Amino acid sequence: MAAAAALLVTGTPAVVASAGPSTDAADRNDRAREVWAGTWAAAVTRGNSVGLTNTGLNNQSVRMVVHTTVGGDRLRVRLSNVYGEQAVQLGRATVARPNTATPDDLSDVDTSTVRELTFGGAATTTMHKGGELLSDPVALPVGEQQDLVVTLYFPTLTGPVTFHGQSRQTTYIGATDLTGAADGAGFSIRPDCCWFFLSGVDVERRMSPGSVVVLSDSIGDGNKTTVNANKRWPDFLADRFIDTRAEVRTPGVLNASLAGNRLNHEGTEPGAGGFPGYHELGPNALARLNEDVFAQTGVKTVVTHLGINDIWMSGDSAESIIASLRQINQQVRQRGLTSLVGTLTPYEGHGEPGVWTPEKEATRQAVNAYLRGSAEFDGVIDFDRALRDPARPSRLLATYDSGDHIHPNDLGNQAMAAAIPLRLLGL
Repeated sequence: MAAAAALLVTGTPAVVASAGPSTDAADRNDRAREVWAGTWAAAVTRGNSVGLTNTGLNNQSVRMVVHTTVGGDRLRVRLSNVYGEQAVQLGRATVARPNTATPDDLSDVDTSTVRELTFGGAATTTMHKGGELLSDPVALPVGEQQDLVVTLYFPTLTGPVTFHGQSRQTTYIGATDLTGAADGAGFSIRPDCCWFFLSGVDVERRMSPGSVVVLSDSIGDGNKTTVNANKRWPDFLADRFIDTRAEVRTPGVLNASLAGNRLNHEGTEPGAGGFPGYHELGPNALARLNEDVFAQTGVKTVVTHLGINDIWMSGDSAESIIASLRQINQQVRQRGLTSLVGTLTPYEGHGEPGVWTPEKEATRQAVNAYLRGSAEFDGVIDFDRALRDPARPSRLLATYDSGDHIHPNDLGNQAMAAAIPLRLLGL
């Protein structure tokens, strides 16, 4: 389900350079036994048709907070201009840990941890139109479930940005190069949304069971959960892994959810109840597989939870939804990955008249009946059973309802993660 689109019409401490490659033979041998693993990711889309995401950034810095799932001794950062309309100059980039002495201002960084990101040894580089950048490894140890602060400076106009529109995380934008700034004094724009050009963080670890990629919509994106609190159900799933496994056996959880995403429609297509389309809702899910799923570092398992937007927005039939879920499953399994699917959760009471109807509820029930009875997937996660009101199964249980009758609240997201049998994940 899509939330209102984020259109955004609206003396520096020294930076510590990233450590170069070690020449010590023992260190090289240790590195040879380590692997790169995904610890955080975001699906990205084109900027919207109006506002800051369309005009872009110009002589501005953007500071973003991300929350890791697994840790390692070194990290690397992935940037994306996949949906850009021109080459984008990156003037400077840094990564740091937050300043834990000022927890109320997430823009503050621990200056002793600031590391410059380089790309092929260069601090300034260009993201080609439609291209991506992977940083050089950075010697900054990362812990499990730790916040990182990434700051990017764009000296010239970027044009329409490549971004993730519903981060549930405050982002900070300010004029000039603020990549080494210790605090948020220079950041004047502070929307509770959006990661700009940032699509992934990997860590180097001793062994790894791989990563779980979540392919979902706004329910996976955490709409209506507490901002800056990491209460999305994929976050709670990462919590469960950490609570039950040794560190080296903990998989990364990479959240490739996009609010408003549909199986069979483009994000710019309007929906029921007068809902307009937006670029940030992304292309149809099958068009997202290569970029948002198969390209992720160390992917081993894919959890697909999509289809409810095709019902309420577009009035699609159960047959068309099932056909697309089956096709995703086939492509996931063909690559030797574990394929799990989630049942569609209730939404009676949401939106304008016509958004929910008995006929659309029948479609939801038909899709869920197929999923529960299908042997095609490696496993089925019954999110519907976990969240529904037993006395009125077409509605969310009040305890789990965020108030809009389609998005679960923090407790509901926790219940979704608890409903996943970890043995199904194939790790």
